[in-house]
Amino acid sequence: MKEGLRQSMALLHTWTGLLLGWLLFAMFATGTSAYFQDEITRWMQPEITGGADPVASAQGAVRFLQRTAPDAASWYISLPNSRSATTQVYWQPGEGSAPAKRGETSALLDQTGKEVSTRETRGGFFLYRFHFDLHYMPVLWARYLVGLAAMFMLVAILSGIITHKKIFADFFMLRFNKGQRSWLDAHNVTAVIALPFHLMITFTGLVTLAVMYMPWGIAANYADRATFQDAVFGRTEDVARSGSPAPLAAIAPIMQTASARWGGKRVGYLNISNPGDATARIGVTRAAEGAIGSRGEEISFGGVTGRPVDASMAKGAALATESVMIGLHAGRYARYGLRWLYFLSGLGGTIMVGSGLVLWTVKRRAKLPDPARPHFGFRLVEKLNIATVAGFPAGLATYFLANRLLPLDLAERAEREIDSLFLAWLAVLLWALVRPSARAWPEALGLVAALFAAVPLVNALTTSRGLPVSLLAGDWLFVSFDTVMLLLAAGFAMGARKAARKRAEGPRPARRRNQTAVTA
Repeated sequence: MKEGLRQSMALLHTWTGLLLGWLLFAMFATGTSAYFQDEITRWMQPEITGGADPVASAQGAVRFLQRTAPDAASWYISLPNSRSATTQVYWQPGEGSAPAKRGETSALLDQTGKEVSTRETRGGFFLYRFHFDLHYMPVLWARYLVGLAAMFMLVAILSGIITHKKIFADFFMLRFNKGQRSWLDAHNVTAVIALPFHLMITFTGLVTLAVMYMPWGIAANYADRATFQDAVFGRTEDVARSGSPAPLAAIAPIMQTASARWGGKRVGYLNISNPGDATARIGVTRAAEGAIGSRGEEISFGGVTGRPVDASMAKGAALATESVMIGLHAGRYARYGLRWLYFLSGLGGTIMVGSGLVLWTVKRRAKLPDPARPHFGFRLVEKLNIATVAGFPAGLATYFLANRLLPLDLAERAEREIDSLFLAWLAVLLWALVRPSARAWPEALGLVAALFAAVPLVNALTTSRGLPVSLLAGDWLFVSFDTVMLLLAAGFAMGARKAARKRAEGPRPARRRNQTAVTA
């Protein structure tokens, strides 16, 4: 009975891991990079240096908005934190204003309120959004597809735990140059070493969009989604402008008051409605890095008096739990030590998915009637594996290279950077389709190694913040980024060397084994 259950779970594990494994690989890779999305953005905007004080930045942003959009309906100010150095401001044009074009109602500022001149890029934010919104397709469809993939991932993890007889013993087993056994060991070690993280990140990922995936509770208890939102989060009534001009209260005391109420936690966002009017309100939201819970506390102040007038509703148990789960998934609260642990665990998850995809073909090749001439389905999986395991990293490296190589005045430059990622990914797919798989693996992995190795070199040639200069200047963000690129290059070069050696040796004779293996 027990063996029958294991065999059933092994089959379930195999197919849930394979069917959406290619999408899961890209989701894990971009989700892992998103733990350093602010740092990636700073690397992709090398013109920005130094740090910024949130209070001085808020004052500078208000001065900029008073000059630029004094009659706006509202201002929104995203303040710098310990990982960023710029202030992002947005404004909503007032009634009767002409429709604004894209980019005309936003600006990037330094802490003095001066507009920053930097290359156009979506930086790490694109990688973060791709993790759950994908690209080139409607967001709603993308999120349903991502949710399905996450559910498959959760089923694959749970079925893998049931299937695996020696889950703790195999944690210490990593054998090299053993063909299928080596792929299985790599899959097992990366799966077990961060198993709690994989369970947490998959389940909490589903929780982040649970209301979209399971809307029936809201539909059964509320007239519509807006009624639900008002009941759970409260509602702030929009107040029309009175037409009586009034100066805005000083921002610094307001931020200090809010921070004191939150036990010294920083302010992350300001939302100012009806600026310059007697009815102005200033909404202050805690920075996401201040606590695990993702839904930060909010306090509303009178825009003229500067006195607190309202605070966010107290969270019930369900909302507090959801807030913590989303916070655990996003990891914005994590300091650098824990953030690196998140990153390494996510990298292990990416390797787990990739090795599982490869293991699927490695296990089945020897069982084919003619391993040298596999059937179409097997060849398709193998080609898709090459296009994903090598192609998507090639796209990421190309994304970083495009940031340095595209002309700074190129129209829609940020979109062209993104296009370069998908063009590189497509190129590897086409290469995998036309080349024999045994040749395509080392060639594609070698290309990825070369692309990642080129990133620090191109950075040094096109900016004044290359690796040697950054080391001497103590610019640890640029040092860390370039070092990670070189480590990834070394890892893919090693993979290319192994694949080339495997091709030279030829396939090993198949051996019968009476054991249950964890597959992807």
